[in-house]
Amino acid sequence: MIDVLRSIYQYCDDHSKGLDPVLSELERTTHLETANPRMLSGYLQGLFLQTISVLKKPLNILELGTFTGYSAICLAKGLAENGKLITIDNNAETLAIAKKYFTKAGLNTKIEIIQGDAVQVVSGLDISFDIAFIDADKENYLLYYHLIKPKMNKGGLIILDNMLWSSKVLEENKDAKTKALDNLNTFIQEDKDVQNLLLPLRDGLHIVTVL
Repeated sequence: MIDVLRSIYQYCDDHSKGLDPVLSELERTTHLETANPRMLSGYLQGLFLQTISVLKKPLNILELGTFTGYSAICLAKGLAENGKLITIDNNAETLAIAKKYFTKAGLNTKIEIIQGDAVQVVSGLDISFDIAFIDADKENYLLYYHLIKPKMNKGGLIILDNMLWSSKVLEENKDAKTKALDNLNTFIQEDKDVQNLLLPLRDGLHIVTVL
């Protein structure tokens, strides 16, 4: 079954297009210069995020967890002409890579990097968002959800990454990170203020529409 799924994902990769050479270079750089390249969104997920953003044409996007900037570039490609993406991370080393590739992608004027604690930064933002992408420390996902949801415009999308956590959410004995993600999936399912779709894309994307 695992081999079949890998083949299906490869087939989907081979029959999807739209990302630029800058992202291919960024993926190579991430594998060469970071300890956890698996944190990269990757080709198919990146295209999905780009497609969602292009369809939405958001004015403001919030991202928690920049890493090397792959997902930010994908999301920023759909911004409205005067749109802006704010991305927050506290890792200076990976942010340096992200900044370099934001410039290479011609998006440095559309993307604002904020280095710091996500809870403090988001709490101080007086902006409403059309898309929010959460890909940060898993134990705090529920806290981030509560902080971000009131800042979303009606019809805005909160997209949460790693919500299947390598299928660990199915295990009976869950560790702390897995419990946090599993509990959040349940919380979202019971949240009457939203419409939601949990997709088995890559490591699980939970798409939440704020009603």
